[in-house]
Amino acid sequence: MEVVIVPDAKAGGELIAEAMAQLLRRKPDALLGVATGSTPLPIYQALSAKVRAGEVDATKARIAQLDEYVGLPTGHPESYRATVLREVVEPLGLNEKSFMGPDGSAADVQAACEAYDKALAGAGGVDLQLLGIGTDGHIGFNEPCSSIASRTRIKTLTEQTITDNARFFDGDLSQVPRHVITQGIGTILEARHLVLLATGEGKADAVAATVEGPIASVVPASALQLHPHATIVVDEAAASELKLADYFRHTYVNKPEWQGL
Repeated sequence: MEVVIVPDAKAGGELIAEAMAQLLRRKPDALLGVATGSTPLPIYQALSAKVRAGEVDATKARIAQLDEYVGLPTGHPESYRATVLREVVEPLGLNEKSFMGPDGSAADVQAACEAYDKALAGAGGVDLQLLGIGTDGHIGFNEPCSSIASRTRIKTLTEQTITDNARFFDGDLSQVPRHVITQGIGTILEARHLVLLATGEGKADAVAATVEGPIASVVPASALQLHPHATIVVDEAAASELKLADYFRHTYVNKPEWQGL
């Protein structure tokens, strides 16, 4: 696991966007796994700016969704499908044919979960998966005590996550769905490169537990320690509880340039 400490969210977004651009230059049809929420927005903004400037061609890129609310009406503006189309697919100049995600409105949710796992495998697997982290250490919607071997499945959100996500529903807790489809931790770990971005002091404890704590289902993100190519990008505030912060800074500054992110 590599930890990269950056000055702020903008710098983190630019760093990760460049890694994604380099991937697309090597593999134009790369399958990019994307996350939603406010944290990854600087990444998408920086990557779309590179596309507009002609620095990278994203026309053959494919986009895979990490999770989806269950039960929101089709086309609801806060569904994750709508969010990804609005924040990622459209700014990159892509269309819905390049996009894949689980069906949160399916009559048979379990079948939809299994179908999405198969679809990801059938597409050749995710080349780079972006992740955020919850204040309780969740990734995707794998809440604390999720199995490290879990596959795409339905999950019940904790009250903390419901509270955190209420800002997307006009602050009304009653509007936030209680269930989601999420890629499981086992599914996430199959991506070739995992990149987690965390910003703000509120994520500092979760980041420290993920990076320096034991691998434990109570901190789902700690499973990233098992991955051969996991990168944790954090701003100074999110890095504030890391005991080895100085070591992480030293190793990144002295890293061979050819290694990339």
